[in-house]
Amino acid sequence: MLTDTHTHLYSEAFNEDRTTMIQRAREAGVSRFFIPAIDSESTQAMYALEQQFPKEIFLMMGLHPTSVKENFKDELTHVKEQFEKRRFYAVGEIGIDLYWDKSTLEIQKTAFKTQIQLAKKYKLPIVIHCRDAFDEIFEVLETEKDDRLFGIFHCFTGTLEQARKAIRFNMKLGIGGVVTFKNGKIDQFLNQIDIKHIVLETDSPYLSPVPFRGKRNESSYLELVCKKVAEIYNISEEEVASSTTRNSKEVFGI
Repeated sequence: MLTDTHTHLYSEAFNEDRTTMIQRAREAGVSRFFIPAIDSESTQAMYALEQQFPKEIFLMMGLHPTSVKENFKDELTHVKEQFEKRRFYAVGEIGIDLYWDKSTLEIQKTAFKTQIQLAKKYKLPIVIHCRDAFDEIFEVLETEKDDRLFGIFHCFTGTLEQARKAIRFNMKLGIGGVVTFKNGKIDQFLNQIDIKHIVLETDSPYLSPVPFRGKRNESSYLELVCKKVAEIYNISEEEVASSTTRNSKEVFGI
């Protein structure tokens, strides 16, 4: 059994074939799909997806760093209101993204810290988005470090040293299609990380693994990520699936 710990199945990229795409994932052994939020505009699409596939879809709630704009306080109010209404399995995806816009760094930090504190309130994991911002992410995590801080460093693309630092903050490493890239680099050191610290993800429709790189990603391709991880650790794909699903249960509590 495989668990896709990060997939945007509500994305418009799947509007033409969402049901058949999810069926392909099932046939590939993927039985659990964890869905990150982006902002208030994605909320209803997430809820509709959950209603259609209630036994397999597990929702997160949060404000994505690239959606942290002038109205971020209103967006954070929306996030808090959703938590008052229902259950979620994580606060995510949240973090800092300096690839697209460095000018919003300070409000991104504020939004990140606010949502970490929300996760602690509800005793939930956080799911971190980090792009060109490892130092800034670690700076915030250092201020929030305690026994209640845990979660997943989604789409981990850092160095071995950064991986170990993330783990010290009680984070699992989310490993996706990048592990199959020739220039992805994480394949060069991943086997130095105990497999108990990693989970698998696709981030579909983004970051397709080889040989689909550059095309739309989907959850069925998680088996390609699993295969590559098995090669790196020199263990069976079944062992990777079992271990990483067990790790996801530890994080999400289900």
